[in-house]
Amino acid sequence: MWEYTDKVKQHFLHPHNVGEIENPDGIGDVGSLACGDALKLTFKLGEDGRIKDAQFKTFGCASAIASSSALTEMIKGLTLEEAEKITNEDLANYLGGLPKEKMHCSVMGREALEAAIANYRGIELPMAEGEVVCECFGVTDIEIRRAIEESDLHTVEDVTNFTKAGGGCGKCEERIEELLAEVRHEAKLQSIPMGGPKRMTNIQKIKKIEEVLKREIRPTLKKDGGDIELVDVDGDFVMVSLRGACVSCAKSQITLKEYVEKKLREQVLETLIVEEYKE
Repeated sequence: MWEYTDKVKQHFLHPHNVGEIENPDGIGDVGSLACGDALKLTFKLGEDGRIKDAQFKTFGCASAIASSSALTEMIKGLTLEEAEKITNEDLANYLGGLPKEKMHCSVMGREALEAAIANYRGIELPMAEGEVVCECFGVTDIEIRRAIEESDLHTVEDVTNFTKAGGGCGKCEERIEELLAEVRHEAKLQSIPMGGPKRMTNIQKIKKIEEVLKREIRPTLKKDGGDIELVDVDGDFVMVSLRGACVSCAKSQITLKEYVEKKLREQVLETLIVEEYKE
């Protein structure tokens, strides 16, 4: 039997903000009934740009309900920039902790929030573009890699607790082991001292940028009929050309800054600045 904190029990027995906002600014729909956990988060912004209201509908266990209820309370009054900094650990800590076997509930809450913010900004998150590792719960390699990196996971059991991957038939456990080894190896290489910070050459920078564009950004844009091409890299300035539907999209600049630039800063260099090349 799992031990729940008083705050988890409170949010489970008397959940806050249950429902669905009419004409919401953002909608985040994650999980599925077939997988045993599903969450729909909606929010409305006030005139000051802060989250005025947030409501949820969820299907799942006590931890899923409590996490969803707590999340709506946490994000009220925040700007989207402040809200998107909330991690699953922040959510679990707000509840006074969750059993390790239930950490995936806090992860689902964070993912619903990210999906709702992306929906408001008119962009699509890249998670669905990854390789499906766990067919039982539809978990991709991108989700597993992210969980390993952010929560410092070391075992298949850890990954299952945070993502549910491997919690069904078990056929994906070998692939999860491979991902653990890959991510841990990459982290180890990054931590090896090299006699001071090593500056990335322009060729290395261009290669990494092209890899991220090809692996994550272009597939997401192509789903909506758009595309993107790298034009030039000058220091920290990355010049790109938008193609297809992205050219006429009213939210193209939001996509460039809030998705493309943010993704390149996370995976290549945090000082990069993305600008559109006008022919």
